[in-house]
Amino acid sequence: MQFVVTGHDGTDQEAVARRLAKREEHLKAAEKMKVSGTLKFATALLDDDGKMIGSILVVDFPSREELDQWLKVEPYILGDVWRSVEVKPCRVAPMFQDN
Repeated sequence: MQFVVTGHDGTDQEAVARRLAKREEHLKAAEKMKVSGTLKFATALLDDDGKMIGSILVVDFPSREELDQWLKVEPYILGDVWRSVEVKPCRVAPMFQDN
């Protein structure tokens, strides 16, 4: 099942520092998910000044429960980077699916 995951960073003074502290760990985990086929696409959300303020991921998990298990170990969750997370089911169009 495919999902759009939108993680919104905190807005406090330490938010950018927390993101940068966990960024490499987050990217390594994302790379493993991409290789396994779980991560379809990801991007950073930016404000009008180009500052990172969150993330959007399109993921594919067998169930919502398995997605929730992944969120429990996602570095941006554990590192208090994402202060709110929205999850919505989606369906990636066939033309954007991996061949």
